Amino acid sequence: MKGMMMDRPLSIPAIIDLAAEVHAKTEIVSVATEGGIHRTTYGDIHKRVAQLAHGLRALGVKPGDRVATLAWNGYRHFELYYAISGIGAVCHTVNPRLFPEQLVYIINHAQDTALFFDITFAPLIAALRPKLPEGLTYVAMTGREAMPAQEGLDGLLCYEDLLAGQPETITWPDLDENTAAALSYTSGTTGEPKGVLYSHRSQVIHAMTSVIGASRYFGMGKKILPVVPLFHVNAWALPYSAPISGTSLIFPGAKLDGASLFNLMDTEKVDNSWGVPTVWLGLLNEMNQRGRKPEGLTDVIIGGSAAPQPMIEAFERNFGISVCHGWGMTEMSPIGTFGMLSPEMERLPLDEKVALKVRQGRRLFTVDMKIVDENGRELPKDGVVFGELCVRGPAVASGYYNNEAATAQAIDSEGWFKTGDVAKITPDGFLQIVDRTKDLVKSGGEWISSIDLENAALGCPGVANCAVLAMPHPRWGERPLLIVVPRPDAKPAKEDILAYLATKVASWQVPDDVLFVENIPLTATGKISKLELRKTLKDYVLPSAA
Repeated sequence: MKGMMMDRPLSIPAIIDLAAEVHAKTEIVSVATEGGIHRTTYGDIHKRVAQLAHGLRALGVKPGDRVATLAWNGYRHFELYYAISGIGAVCHTVNPRLFPEQLVYIINHAQDTALFFDITFAPLIAALRPKLPEGLTYVAMTGREAMPAQEGLDGLLCYEDLLAGQPETITWPDLDENTAAALSYTSGTTGEPKGVLYSHRSQVIHAMTSVIGASRYFGMGKKILPVVPLFHVNAWALPYSAPISGTSLIFPGAKLDGASLFNLMDTEKVDNSWGVPTVWLGLLNEMNQRGRKPEGLTDVIIGGSAAPQPMIEAFERNFGISVCHGWGMTEMSPIGTFGMLSPEMERLPLDEKVALKVRQGRRLFTVDMKIVDENGRELPKDGVVFGELCVRGPAVASGYYNNEAATAQAIDSEGWFKTGDVAKITPDGFLQIVDRTKDLVKSGGEWISSIDLENAALGCPGVANCAVLAMPHPRWGERPLLIVVPRPDAKPAKEDILAYLATKVASWQVPDDVLFVENIPLTATGKISKLELRKTLKDYVLPSAA
């Protein structure tokens, strides 16, 4: 027997329709690419989304076409999210921080038909254009007065001209909820980037579960500043979850340094902000210099890579800002867990709360998780045993776009997605990422977590940033090497760092050497690039291995 409910599809444009009706006066504030601050509302932006949708159709964009964006966090990029998917096309957000050859690969692999870009990227587009698909339509995301006069961009269209004169209302097509809606590529840390193709259904479900799992950050009167880019995994669903809940969005544009973020947060009285650890290091430094936090800021949400305990402690202890640690992947739309604590946990002493917040939180509704050994056998969720983390759910990828080989490697025989993360799960559901499978240090048959060592080292006086690599060793197989960026005002000695670590980890886990560098390479998504470090240090030999 089946229930007698209407079978109505889940639809992305229904989100902006709701926001325009129920939250019409809620603000969207953007640092404009052309300069200054732009202010609009869900009610007004709804009209522009309709105009843009009509404009896309006038360009010849058809259902199923991939339309690329190369843009910062701003209102025009937000409009594209809804107009493209609303007419049945696919919004393909491209990460401008990738290498040029990766950008060329991605745009050609996706077979994009149009490319919308912020004017700051005009030189990049002009340089790449000879290698991009023939017949690609190029649209500069600005008004006529700020159109770039860039050689190599003949035939360039103007975004505002595309909207001009178009109707401010639209009847959206009645799309199947499994229709492709968005496309995002992994950062390509191993091999070519891989495409993850989201559906209307997956995006709506993920947005709703995000609002439920992180309820304290959303709602009427709340203001979110997404530092996580709109070009990176849909800005962790914020373009969908914020309008669903009536939350105001404050878009920072291209300037993501500590001072710029502080000023914008302070001026707009932002409640909470979302981003990766490297961003928060800059904001913490700015807050330390000014001796205060931005007015109104109560919460930061940290994801993308493991948040070091000293960072969490600095936010909580020094500035009274609550930290929520999360975890996810491009392939998961992307959020899998949130670290919101129960009321009982919030009443714990600060040290005990921080110990909980170092973990990656607990799973969202609709996300299933298990850990398995090297033979694929499920392991207990006892908080002690660790294995490879596998996930499944309606917002988890079942494969990669036009990539059968990568799909076969990622999906197990029972349909679970193999994340490549090594983790343990406590009996009460807290996830703790131990490492990436490729980053673990196997020393004498025992595993050493590079994440644990890095978190410990970041607490050492004088250490600004660090990374741990597994290096070959004739006796132990592998031993850890610690790479350190010292603080500008301090020059910690190798011996002092190793002595400090000896008080934090087991003696056999202490690195065999410390290497000081001026900076550590980052990936296009702001994570430490161990791939680049391995290339740079391919000829390095540990003193104990010489």
